Amino acid sequence: MSAPRTSSAASGPAGTAPAVHPVDEVLPPGRMLGASLQHVASMYAGAISVPLVVTVATKMSVSDTAVLMGGSLLMAGVATVLQTLGIGSFIGSRLPFVNGVSFSGVGVMLTVIATDGGVQAGLPVVFGAIIVSGIFGFLVSSYFARLVRFFPPVVTGSVITLIGVSLIPVAYEWVVDGSPSGHPQPSSIGLCAGTVVIMMLLQRFTRGFLKQISMLFALILGTALAIPFGSVDFSKLHDAPLVGIPDPLHFGAPQFSLPAIVSMCVVMLVILTESTADMIALGRIVDKEVDEKTIARGLRADSLGSALSPLFNAFHASAFAQNIGLVVMSGVRSRFVVALSGGILILLGLSPAAAALIAVVPMPVLAAVSLFLFGSIAVSGVQTLLEADLHRDNNALIVVVTLGAGLAPALSKGFYDGFPSWAQIVLGSGITTGCVVAVALNLFFNHFGAAAVRDPDPVQAVEH
Repeated sequence: MSAPRTSSAASGPAGTAPAVHPVDEVLPPGRMLGASLQHVASMYAGAISVPLVVTVATKMSVSDTAVLMGGSLLMAGVATVLQTLGIGSFIGSRLPFVNGVSFSGVGVMLTVIATDGGVQAGLPVVFGAIIVSGIFGFLVSSYFARLVRFFPPVVTGSVITLIGVSLIPVAYEWVVDGSPSGHPQPSSIGLCAGTVVIMMLLQRFTRGFLKQISMLFALILGTALAIPFGSVDFSKLHDAPLVGIPDPLHFGAPQFSLPAIVSMCVVMLVILTESTADMIALGRIVDKEVDEKTIARGLRADSLGSALSPLFNAFHASAFAQNIGLVVMSGVRSRFVVALSGGILILLGLSPAAAALIAVVPMPVLAAVSLFLFGSIAVSGVQTLLEADLHRDNNALIVVVTLGAGLAPALSKGFYDGFPSWAQIVLGSGITTGCVVAVALNLFFNHFGAAAVRDPDPVQAVEH
């Protein structure tokens, strides 16, 4: 793995230490730990959401649920370390990029489990298909990365804005999840609002490092605020062992079914599309050039993490957009902070007690801080769109249609339920749908035909 560069690097020709890019900066231990814990806290709910959805839908036992959750945390950490530190010059984007379990394959997994006779028979088929799709993704990463030239500011800005806006409803769903009745209760809404106020006060009256880790303080204070109202479930700490080594291939040896493999390879292409957009977005946020080689290395890390995940009872690895929002909010751009987050996730995967401690945080509190994260992503998208020439009708139309298409599944649940399952793999993810639409419209209006020659996009002209 690549060695970190510090401010004490060898002196340059003039005898002064060369400048270190913030992405490659190694922070003091205290700041490093605090910033890393924020990343873990912001992605924890998302990391366990996919295994929870699978276990609830298939009525899986408590012990099997724990196996899937532990494996998901462990492999999220492994994939994050691969992404941030890399292996040689071939794997890893070396950006502050958090990886976790992808939502893209949930529909396919549930379909495979249902058609193959339940969890015990279906999960080995799912895991076998994920392994093959991960290898497939690894092999095509270099070719897929060449599509970066089709992601100018009008495309990346539209997709980044879509990522932030489409994630906001997820935060509100967490408020509902925090209510015992399954409906938003005044107490849950009040707890979320109270945490939002705490977050704003911390942002207003703290400075420096304290401001950078304000989200972590908001989580702690929001949880403390919930205790008198009985909204903190400490029962999750009971009987949680301190150390629990995941049982490799707990559900049996992987099995390989051609229909499942084909479906999962489509899912892998969806994941590569989302990760490409996220890497470009993160590169702009941290002011680091993201070229084809960087994207290819990042996609290989995603694919390798995906191929290894089933060995420890986990699913596809993919970028977590909410952590991009945390980079915006905190201003901490160091990839080594995120690498430490990966290490913490690995420890959580090996320690059910530590994982249960984070699970104590009420969902409305997580929702409150997530609203800030998701909103920050949307703002970054708007800033990127300012670099595009939106006075041109074509570019404005690209933004309008991208947002319209991408927000459909987020704002209208079940919008594409009438479509075949293979189509829902793409359409069910608003981010993927929007990304595909934005790239296609940009090709149509700004690359193909005489109109593109007569009226070139000034931004693209400079870039190309």
